[in-house]
Amino acid sequence: MAHNKNEWANKVFGLIRAGNASAATAQIKVAPTVGDLQRLQALVVGLPNTKENRQLATVVDEELALLSAPRLHRAP
Repeated sequence: MAHNKNEWANKVFGLIRAGNASAATAQIKVAPTVGDLQRLQALVVGLPNTKENRQLATVVDEELALLSAPRLHRAP
């Protein structure tokens, strides 16, 4: 069975589109990989420029920076 690389990003983006920013933020903070965050970042860029969407984009950027740091990683 093939694993869809966009599955996590699409699920979190679904939370964002449903207006559940707090759940989306919680999921972003435990993102499995840098690649997942990058895929979500590409989806978030297309959202309307609202305060809530800018905050979510900031959370994605911050978590991407943290997860990309050389010594930080998350256990599977």
